[in-house]
Amino acid sequence: MRQAGAYSRMLSRKTGPHSLPLARIKKIMKKSSDDVKMISGEAPIVFSKACELFIEELTKRAWINMTNNMHEKRRSTLHKEDVASAVIATDVFDFLVNLVTHDNNCELNEDSQVIMEDMQN
Repeated sequence: MRQAGAYSRMLSRKTGPHSLPLARIKKIMKKSSDDVKMISGEAPIVFSKACELFIEELTKRAWINMTNNMHEKRRSTLHKEDVASAVIATDVFDFLVNLVTHDNNCELNEDSQVIMEDMQN
């Protein structure tokens, strides 16, 4: 555990403090497979940073998508539709398409609707 603490401090200097709970990340990692019995102290730290980067990238793409396709007054709040549109418009997030399109209440912008129709054909 001492090594994990040292690694965490070293990584924190480079990447900032961890905003996601490491214990929760470790629990998710263990639940992912019955084969996973032990997880080193460094692994959740790396996953925490990866999750932070993922959230940051998806948020940026949702924000850009919202501002580019805004037909209403300028707003400063991201909605689930903005995130869904960003997921659909970005190839890297294809693994999330079924998740965001599963919600029937989610209204997508015109560009995202065209992309979804193309994907279904």
